[in-house]
Amino acid sequence: MLTKSSPISTQSNLFHSELFSQLDVKDPLIQLANTINWTVFDDAFEQHYSQDNGRPSKPIRLMVGLLLLKQLENLSDERVVLQFKRNPYYQYFCGYSNYMPGMPCNATELVHFRKRIGVKGFNLIFKMSVALHGKQAQESTVLIDTTVQEKNITYPTMPNLPLKSSIALISWQSVMAFNNAEPMLKRLKTAALAFVTSVMLKSVPKQESFNTPENHCQQTHRELQRKLPTHSLFETYQKDFLFYQQVLAQQPKDKNKIYSLHEPDVYVIAKGKDHKQYEYGNKVSIVSTKDTNIIVGVASHDKNIHDSKTLTVAISHANSNRNKPIKQAVCDRGYVGAKIVLGANIILPKKALKRDNRYQRDKKRKLCKRRAAIEPIIGHLKSDFRLSRNLLKGQVGDELMF
Repeated sequence: MLTKSSPISTQSNLFHSELFSQLDVKDPLIQLANTINWTVFDDAFEQHYSQDNGRPSKPIRLMVGLLLLKQLENLSDERVVLQFKRNPYYQYFCGYSNYMPGMPCNATELVHFRKRIGVKGFNLIFKMSVALHGKQAQESTVLIDTTVQEKNITYPTMPNLPLKSSIALISWQSVMAFNNAEPMLKRLKTAALAFVTSVMLKSVPKQESFNTPENHCQQTHRELQRKLPTHSLFETYQKDFLFYQQVLAQQPKDKNKIYSLHEPDVYVIAKGKDHKQYEYGNKVSIVSTKDTNIIVGVASHDKNIHDSKTLTVAISHANSNRNKPIKQAVCDRGYVGAKIVLGANIILPKKALKRDNRYQRDKKRKLCKRRAAIEPIIGHLKSDFRLSRNLLKGQVGDELMF
């Protein structure tokens, strides 16, 4: 059941002083809380709640405020709830006029709230943050670049995925009360330990009979393939069974490989940098204004497409958050091939045209130099605002995180 957000009252309390009278009114959080129009979120998100039955919900302003503080202060769900209890500025920002000594909610309620409002709800919050900057966010020229949002997965190796697949398949045998589940699990652990030890000592046997984790996984797969069709649980595990079959069948040089069992949508992006050759996650686009460096648009891409094909989604999202359309977009050489996208001229660093005069050449050179300003913006997003590693699950988590 929906709980209405109570507005901050200016009337004094008889028994104790209110938060506003004890805090620094020039603090950025206080000024930001007084600037945001919180009623927009109440009107937009009340459709996700029942009006007359169920347990009373937490105020919408509280949940939206905690999500904003989580990103601004680089905190996890558990930490932002704990810091809310200790920090009176957090409490005023979330709509409390009096100090509350307890926890505002459980950390898992933030997970449910993210799923409840979805991508549209996060787009509304992002649009509000752009509108706070007023005319500064309405520049006609923007900077666009792509980066990689890494997923929270282990580094994929060839023995690792078959080993995890084998453990999952053997767990099915224990559920179905097959007799050889425990012996197979013991043999698998022994083979995995022997394989890792031999790799570390650089003495991998060349005999074909050497039992690697891949061989054990294929053996388990064949045994289940014989027993499952006659079992009543075949329909239950059919989707997962085909998924593990795809993991076993893939080769090192195949395309569209699976790099993680719990994040099968992850793909690899080759960076070509010395400190990190490859990154595993998804590609995202960032759009910022040229002079004021305000992020006005973001876009997550579920496939590793060429940078020039990401401009349509990125520019359309930026235009939806602004009143004026984008006229110029400055990009790097990775966007070669794009000229005009949604009415915006794409400017790339290249040789000057013969018909250009000196003023036009200097103007293009200055724009291309200014493009480098988006690089530190991406660095700060990753180091200071929790975007270095995506902890949210699935493709929906990719869109919600960025």
